[in-house]
Amino acid sequence: MAVKIRLRRMGAKKTPFYRIVVADSRFPRDGRFIEEIGYYNPMTNPAEVKIDAEKATTWIKNGAQPTETVKALLKKNEIIK
Repeated sequence: MAVKIRLRRMGAKKTPFYRIVVADSRFPRDGRFIEEIGYYNPMTNPAEVKIDAEKATTWIKNGAQPTETVKALLKKNEIIK
């Protein structure tokens, strides 16, 4: 089972809001997930990001692979190097 840390799109049309979730890579983007670890709102200026650093590092240590976008957000918030 490949576990990914990825974005789950929420919000209305043309106003996206994302939740950062840990999910099995076989499940759909907005489908079933294992755990929610934060959120990302690109519509505010500056973009609003809140990530539970403890949960994120625990999942990464257990083998979860962040997507490119989530990896950039984790680096920006200094959760990973």
